[in-house]
Amino acid sequence: MALLGSLLKTGIRLTNAARRRHSSAYRQQRKVFRKLVGKARHTAFGQAYGFEELAHAAEFGTGHAFYQQFKARVPIHDYNRMFDNWWKRTLDGERDVTWPGRVKYFALSSGTSEAASKYIPVTKAMSKAIQRTSIRQILTLGRYQNLPSTLYEKGYLMLGGSTNLNVREGHYEGDLSGITASQIPFWFQRFYKPGREIAQERDWARKLDEITEQAGNWDIGYVVGVPAWIQLLMEKIIARYNVKTIHDVWPNLMVFCHGGVSFEPYRAGFEKLLAHPITYIETYLASEGFIAYQTHPNAQGMNLVTNNGLFFEFIPFNEQNFTSDGDLAEQPETLMIDEIEEGREYALLLSTCSGAWRYLIGDTIRFIDKQRAEIVITGRTRHFLSLCGEHLSVDNMNKAIELVSDELNIAIREFTVLGVSHDTLFAHHWYIGTDDTVDADTVAERIDAHLKDLNDDYAVERRHALKDVTVTVLPTATFYQWMESRGKIGGQHKFPRVLKKNLATEWQTFLSGQTGPPSQ
Repeated sequence: MALLGSLLKTGIRLTNAARRRHSSAYRQQRKVFRKLVGKARHTAFGQAYGFEELAHAAEFGTGHAFYQQFKARVPIHDYNRMFDNWWKRTLDGERDVTWPGRVKYFALSSGTSEAASKYIPVTKAMSKAIQRTSIRQILTLGRYQNLPSTLYEKGYLMLGGSTNLNVREGHYEGDLSGITASQIPFWFQRFYKPGREIAQERDWARKLDEITEQAGNWDIGYVVGVPAWIQLLMEKIIARYNVKTIHDVWPNLMVFCHGGVSFEPYRAGFEKLLAHPITYIETYLASEGFIAYQTHPNAQGMNLVTNNGLFFEFIPFNEQNFTSDGDLAEQPETLMIDEIEEGREYALLLSTCSGAWRYLIGDTIRFIDKQRAEIVITGRTRHFLSLCGEHLSVDNMNKAIELVSDELNIAIREFTVLGVSHDTLFAHHWYIGTDDTVDADTVAERIDAHLKDLNDDYAVERRHALKDVTVTVLPTATFYQWMESRGKIGGQHKFPRVLKKNLATEWQTFLSGQTGPPSQ
């Protein structure tokens, strides 16, 4: 096994060296586009929108001519438009609708939106693309000099949805993490935890209990999952074995691969569970595809996957392209990867090898390095607050919570924000999830102060229309209980950072039914 670890690390270093010579993101994206439209040209969607001509333009045209044709021919799709017009036929078993063949797997995803479960097709081509990107991500570990060869001999704990997928009218459906775990290559099975039997468990609480009971038998070096659920699991394991840190059970734990939400609000509480520092690697894996991942130590962001089945477009996230509620304008500006600017915020459009076309995924990103195609996730098109022009992003919120946690030496495990009325003007109401003792007014004062430093528009509106900032402190468990009441516990589910409309009403109704007054 030691020899295996040494060989793997040597191979990883050689692979990384070879990969440093690569073509530009624009050339990779043009090639991906040509493959996608070429593959889908005989589908119902491809025939409806002239993919044969688009493939020819991408092959032989000059400059951005192919992209201009693509924009002119194919409309932007949100989920409802894509599903009602196309994917419903795919779900009903029809072949060759938006991608060749019949789709056998569908990822159930509601993200953090108000909608009921969405059915996102997961084609064989997409499954292979996700596996390829996952392997590439593992290969980047060779760039982390602090990681020994023995890491590659340890167990990989992947905490996700059940691999016991629902069977419905000839197809399988479930959480994407469950779909991908059910298709793990045979050579990886010996490293994969929690193993086939536990991975099939659908009851989330029972799954965590079963993992906890087996944890002492495993030598885990690498953990993958959403921060909230990984932290909850580690706390259960520490309590079960009556130890001080997770390293007392898993002494070789060296890497945490996280995604779904910003890790920073969780960091303070998470690191209290460790005996020594570990390496953090961020990923951006959505139900629609493996979009980006961190590729080198101390990276500020993640590199977009520009050469593996995903074609990206970018909509400047501004008042010309989006309403105050996050709805898309009639004719938004869209850009290719070579047309973007560093430091600006964009909403993502995806065209994929699962048959999504110009699909508004709902996330917003910012480029921090255009040449490397390196991005950070800043939030969601609907998860921001701009009641009166404060333009408060989830990125701002995460940073403020991180700073407050450090200042007050508390672990804020979850939070959400509501925009509310204040007389004839406006206010923000924060709900903070922590198990530490803290004064709500102090938290409100510190959040407000940091947001004024982080966001000039917020600072201006606090002097005018945004008249108040209040905080309600709740036990962390309250957030998870609400998610469980909505059937959104475990797997890839995350608590929404901003609650609007029906979700805000539902949350407040839920809290009114809780016993005992919250701290406010």
